[in-house]
Amino acid sequence: MSRVSLSASGHSRAYPRIILLILSVFVASSLGAKPFERSAPEQQGMSSVQLQRLSQLASKYVGEGRVPGMVNLVMRNGEIVHFEAVGNRGVDDNTPMRRDDLFRIYSMTKPITSVAAMQLYEQGKFQLSDPVTKFIPELQSLNVLNEDGTLSPVEREMTMHQLLMHTAGFSYGFHPYRDPVDKLYVAADLVTATDLESFVSKLAELPLRSQPGEIYHYSVAVDVTGLVVERLSGLPLDEYIDTNILKPLQMNDTFFEVPPTKRDRFVQNHFINPETGSLINADYAPAPYGYREGVALSDYFNVSLISGGAGLVSTALDYARFAEMLRRGGTLDGARILGPKSIAFMTKNHLSEPSMHAAWEQIPTPDIGRPGFGFGLGFGVVTDATAIGILGSDGEYNWGGAAGTIFWVDPTEELVVVSLIQLMQSPWPLRADVKVAVYQALTETYEK
Repeated sequence: MSRVSLSASGHSRAYPRIILLILSVFVASSLGAKPFERSAPEQQGMSSVQLQRLSQLASKYVGEGRVPGMVNLVMRNGEIVHFEAVGNRGVDDNTPMRRDDLFRIYSMTKPITSVAAMQLYEQGKFQLSDPVTKFIPELQSLNVLNEDGTLSPVEREMTMHQLLMHTAGFSYGFHPYRDPVDKLYVAADLVTATDLESFVSKLAELPLRSQPGEIYHYSVAVDVTGLVVERLSGLPLDEYIDTNILKPLQMNDTFFEVPPTKRDRFVQNHFINPETGSLINADYAPAPYGYREGVALSDYFNVSLISGGAGLVSTALDYARFAEMLRRGGTLDGARILGPKSIAFMTKNHLSEPSMHAAWEQIPTPDIGRPGFGFGLGFGVVTDATAIGILGSDGEYNWGGAAGTIFWVDPTEELVVVSLIQLMQSPWPLRADVKVAVYQALTETYEK
């Protein structure tokens, strides 16, 4: 096991300011982004000693073989207080994990695509009450598959609001053995589409799982949103996101297709072998999870379909730049991505009580609908931290990815946290464990 750490020691409050400056420059120069300030935890109301528990947690997960490696980054008040890589890059790659390694962030792409859509909303390109068919007429003749196997026409057109909050009626195909709509999604194999136009053409042939606006159901809705972004902006989705979000934020290590010069930093993905319980390289997993050349979310070197719902690759530091922009109300280092009112609106709970209850225990978003959890426009939202039973704050917003990645922003405690692994269908409570390890390290709380 290896470790590369920038956690301050228990004596860090005595560091001369010049040392902290040197560390800041080192973080920037070694990872290729405009620097965040580097701060001793004690200067930001956190304990260096208590933050060692986050290091110990990562070492435990690696040492017990739960994950090959992990990268954790913690910021408070806009400054890095903990940034550490632990373990190796994969079961087939014993190279030590590095802080600038590239991870599939899967559904952590969704907040970025949602921000892209809301940029266009701010420009007056659409209203949340607009029907989706105003921009994607291919979806005009959809039907709903009823429990008795019959089809019913949609009773109302899905809106842009519903699209952004996963209440439009689409699905993902996660339960083909018990859900007839999901069975059709698996058969359609949407990710084999060559672009978003063909993706939506294939999607238009499938029935909805529920009437638009009826319930929250995690779905391909953000991929549909990506096509709306393309049509309203006149740019391919990847080009729009790169021009209007990634470049302004100096997220130089975030992309849909990994450049040849950076492929040596792209870490392995993993599954747990159900027969042995050990980790295996996901490239060798059974279909449709294993590697498929030229297929979205599998081949990241030859990308055709740009998935706004799950297609991005990023680093901990790059994604922290996106999250820190959100925490600061839409602006970072002079680059305005969204207005503060838009960020506040997106990170409120938009789900009704009936829709939330119907969503409970959906996979892979089992928290939505449980007491204390809600969903905004692209983000999960904590509405009552005490009801959840895990250390945290009301108003925190977050999202994760299918390979175990997670981020959250806590506006109350001025925290940004990014935690990255590469393990599909992880059975481990890593996200809860990381939250406890971060919050227990606070020596000052801003909660009133």
